[in-house]
Amino acid sequence: MSDLALGYLSFPVLLALIFLRAPIGLAMLLCGIGGIWMVTDGTTVFMAKLKSEVYSTFSSYSLSIIPMFLLMGQFATHSGMSRALFKAAEAWLGHRKGGMAMAAVGACAGFGAICGSSLATAATMSRVALPELKKYGYSGGFSTATLAAGGTLGILIPPSVILVIYAILTEQNIAKLFAAAVIPGVLAAIGYMITIAIYVRLYPDQAGTHPRLPYGERIRALGAVWPVLLVFALVVGGIYNGWFTPTEGAAVGAMGTGLIALFSRSLNWAVFRDSIYQTATGTGMIFFIVLGAGFYNGFLALTQMPQELSAWVTGQGFSPWAVMVMILLLYLVLGCLMDSLSMILLTIPIFWPVIQTLDFGMTTEEVAIWFGIIVLIVVEVGLITPPVGMNLFIINNMDKETPMSATYRSVLFFVGSDIVRVVILMLFPVITLVLI
Repeated sequence: MSDLALGYLSFPVLLALIFLRAPIGLAMLLCGIGGIWMVTDGTTVFMAKLKSEVYSTFSSYSLSIIPMFLLMGQFATHSGMSRALFKAAEAWLGHRKGGMAMAAVGACAGFGAICGSSLATAATMSRVALPELKKYGYSGGFSTATLAAGGTLGILIPPSVILVIYAILTEQNIAKLFAAAVIPGVLAAIGYMITIAIYVRLYPDQAGTHPRLPYGERIRALGAVWPVLLVFALVVGGIYNGWFTPTEGAAVGAMGTGLIALFSRSLNWAVFRDSIYQTATGTGMIFFIVLGAGFYNGFLALTQMPQELSAWVTGQGFSPWAVMVMILLLYLVLGCLMDSLSMILLTIPIFWPVIQTLDFGMTTEEVAIWFGIIVLIVVEVGLITPPVGMNLFIINNMDKETPMSATYRSVLFFVGSDIVRVVILMLFPVITLVLI
């Protein structure tokens, strides 16, 4: 069997291991190790790869940004920022039709700006917002669907761990990617709010209203979110303006949220220890997936599969837009099987060489940034696409009284909103690139 055939055969083997519930990092690691062994017909290259890949992965300075952002999210969770964000949005929007759900989306957007993780945003905001939504007459399916969709904002609105990984894989500027994600992230939040407004008019029995609060209480609630604005402005603004590198910005953000948690008296030794533990376990999980992807992508490189695929696509004469649509459709399918980090690590080394060869009328850097934001959005859609969207399971697990089918029916409206947003960003790349 040729090396190229081994490369193509590895995909069904990888998917079979995932279906057998093997951890995705382990599945990629086993396929990578087995593939390298078979391609090189011996242990010399394999042992050299085992030594060099492990060291190069875990000694990477660029990857040190990940534990810093995870720690920042942990401190933000324990400091009560999530509750302050929801209460502020609730005070201004809660009295409107569907306003509580809009408040949940707005709070998810705000928390995503200091968290960087979709699953963490969804889980954290659900603990805060789900009881309030149910209290004011929102149906279980609509509530869980709203929070699952709102949670996806954590992956897009900077700082984003997935954007950092994408920047490393494509050798792009992290600060520019963060800047490019701002407007699409805002559009996502606005699109979800429009979706909620349409939904509650089609199904008025699915949502209640919150009593209108006086302006004094609204302003006080708004004043409580200043720590979120401060951390976001300091981290993203500092990185964008060149005050410090992305890694230094992540460290500043972690220290800032830690001090805010300390001064708000929500950070004690037990909370600090738990934050460090959760950060360590999260970092270990991410790094293991990165290691597995490194071995698997190293094997694919030895088979020349990415180069052959790129040459084949170029030779077929497909239009750049047709290739782009096919890649995005594949991401939607993979989103039903894999988590977002694994998808990015597995596919970008294969798809990026293909995209680089296509003419979209932009520079290579602009294409890389534009493609990365669109891919991130489509990956985000996979997190809420039935039947295997990970956010749906996380939220539904926190509300066991709501049937999963009810969540599925409601979340399709948000999936439609995401598809519209992807089409707009594809047709008008300037929306993504205007801030870089």
